[in-house]
Amino acid sequence: MRLSRYFLPVLKETPSEAQIVSHRLMLRAGMIKQQAAGIYSWLPLGFKVLRNIEKIVHEEQQRAGHIPMLMPTLQSADLWRESGRYDAYGPEMLRIRDRHDRDMLYGPTNEEMITDIFRSHVNSYKNLPLTLYHIQWKFRDEVRPRFGVMRGREFLMKDGYNFDLTKEDALHAYNRHLVSYVRTYERMGLQAIPMRADSGPIGGDDTHEFLVLAETGESEVFYDSAVTDIRLGDRAINYDSVEECRAVMEEFTSLYARTDETHDAAIFEQIPEERRRVARGIEVGQIFYFGTKYSEPMGATVQGPDGKPVPVHMGSHGIGVSRLLGAIIEASHDDKGIIWPEGVTPFHVGIVNLKQGDAEADAACDALYDSFGALGLEVLYDDTTERAGGKFASMDLIGLPWRITVGPRGLKNGVVELTCRRTGESEELPPEQAVEKVAAIYRAHGIGRV
Repeated sequence: MRLSRYFLPVLKETPSEAQIVSHRLMLRAGMIKQQAAGIYSWLPLGFKVLRNIEKIVHEEQQRAGHIPMLMPTLQSADLWRESGRYDAYGPEMLRIRDRHDRDMLYGPTNEEMITDIFRSHVNSYKNLPLTLYHIQWKFRDEVRPRFGVMRGREFLMKDGYNFDLTKEDALHAYNRHLVSYVRTYERMGLQAIPMRADSGPIGGDDTHEFLVLAETGESEVFYDSAVTDIRLGDRAINYDSVEECRAVMEEFTSLYARTDETHDAAIFEQIPEERRRVARGIEVGQIFYFGTKYSEPMGATVQGPDGKPVPVHMGSHGIGVSRLLGAIIEASHDDKGIIWPEGVTPFHVGIVNLKQGDAEADAACDALYDSFGALGLEVLYDDTTERAGGKFASMDLIGLPWRITVGPRGLKNGVVELTCRRTGESEELPPEQAVEKVAAIYRAHGIGRV
């Protein structure tokens, strides 16, 4: 994409309403625009990152054997009355009436609707296990929406729901989700620690939140520092294996890590003092096992092996897709701007032409642009006539992982300058070598063409 043809309304000044880093940088980088309290338009750059995050979530969900679908944003209040949650959920639920005077709501979550879909179409244990999920906009009428997309009223969320015959089967689904979530976050350049948490209005006895450590986190967290050394990495996982998923789950949850809601000071004090940590964390996902909480009152049963009706065991599993974008920025930035991990960056590389209009510089930039495109990598080419300092400031602000600077002086020596956004280190390379180095880095992340 040539910057002269793109819509990227960067701001030089920080808007006064932005209180945390991610909100400030998203506004300054032209990623979002507030339309009402806690409600944002996603401008092209922000939308690209949002879609990249969504793509990773889809890929990892389907790798774990989960089936995508799509449910509506508006739901009937009657379903929520069946489960007993309509009156209990609280003022965060946006309740409305349609023109026929029927009670409706803008869905904050989808346990009731997915249970209704299940009971309408599945009646035998032979159709189990089953996990369905979707990525859809949600609405929760927060009393104090703030921090940009970190605590908005409208947000994009992946929510998935498992249906199993027994508790043991449902706990395997729980473990499978935990493992798939760890891999999802790692692909985004994040370490999200699973922490024992409170179930809140979803209900259930087993639940873990995934929290990214950040000073601006809304939750106080207590953990054993050894938990931050655990990584899934490139390890192959057989998601059908009960034993393997349980072993990985135990590896990630055996060490103490809890939110303030479930913190146990007595247990925490047993950890060696040098490993005890108290910090802030940003919630980016949560998994629940809640048994028959919804299936029993809503009649979601299947015919068991003995021919008798059995209420299915269920769980729900959410990832805050739009919230993740803010969390990534909170975890990866400096005083110049955002630093995108390779897995979610809106463009894979930026090209800065130091002398737009110079025939040799223009030709070299065009050749680089075409070379990256042929390798399946997206380029943001600053072909404007702005001064060099402004071009560099904008590139640092939007945070592309790699930048190639092209100018007449370097071209006379047959080189361009390749800069790593994370480290700030630069090196001069022939254009072909610069392309190959960047392409090799992305191939290591499974991005681009061989």
